[in-house]
Amino acid sequence: MDLGLANSRAVIIWWFLSSEMGESEKDAIQAASNEISNEMKSLVNKEAIEKLKQTQHLILGRLQDSNAVLSHFNEHSEDCFTDVIADFTKNTRILKTMKTDLDHIFLKLRSMKAKVAATYPDAFPNESSEVIDTGLTLQKNGGEHLTKPVSNLSREK
Repeated sequence: MDLGLANSRAVIIWWFLSSEMGESEKDAIQAASNEISNEMKSLVNKEAIEKLKQTQHLILGRLQDSNAVLSHFNEHSEDCFTDVIADFTKNTRILKTMKTDLDHIFLKLRSMKAKVAATYPDAFPNESSEVIDTGLTLQKNGGEHLTKPVSNLSREK
């Protein structure tokens, strides 16, 4: 059925409803509206709609399965993170302590070297004064130093 014909029938029905009508006219309008609805139903392929519903249910099932897998993965990741965060914190604390200890050791070594160089000027060749020891530096992601490098103690001549 052509949609233009269905529209013209709808206009006719509206015209009938707006005027005063008898019982037989109401029956005629009811029959016409049933005919229009049947024609509209025949425009839509029931098999195509059923296939569309099945496809939608299939996609829904796949999305629910994917959601379940992702939820399980998130829970597992959270459990793993909970397990290792204590170790990461402990190891980070140990590394910071080690760095502080090494900085102190290198500072003492530089101090001792300066004292030996002052007492025995010929103990170190002149080439060693050209080597600059900046000490250990650790950097954050942005490149800023966690601690400032310890500068080399210059020898006074």
